[in-house]
Amino acid sequence: MLISGVLKLIGAGFEFFLGIPGYGGVFILSLLWTPLLFMLIYHIVTLVISKNNHTPIWGPIVGIIASTLGIIPGLGMLLHWAAFICLLIDGILVFTNKRD
Repeated sequence: MLISGVLKLIGAGFEFFLGIPGYGGVFILSLLWTPLLFMLIYHIVTLVISKNNHTPIWGPIVGIIASTLGIIPGLGMLLHWAAFICLLIDGILVFTNKRD
C-alpha cells in the first residue's frame, strides 16, 4: 500500500515538471516525446500496483490520459496539470488512509 502512494507522489513531481509552460514542452520535444512514453509506462506500472493494493486508481488513469494526449501542445500542458493534481491528491489520500 505504501509503495503505491510513493509512486503516485513521485509521478506527481514528474507531471509538475512536464506541465511547466515552456520548460516541459522544450524538454519533451528535445527528447522526441520519449518522456511521454516513459510516463505512460510509469503510470501503467503505478496503476497495476495500485489495483493490486486496492488503493484509488484515478490518479494513474489521468496520468495515462495525459501521457497519450500530451503530444498536443496546449492540451498536453493542461492534462499534465490535471495529472499532477490528481496524483498528488491520490498519493496523499493513500498515506492518510494508511494511518487510520
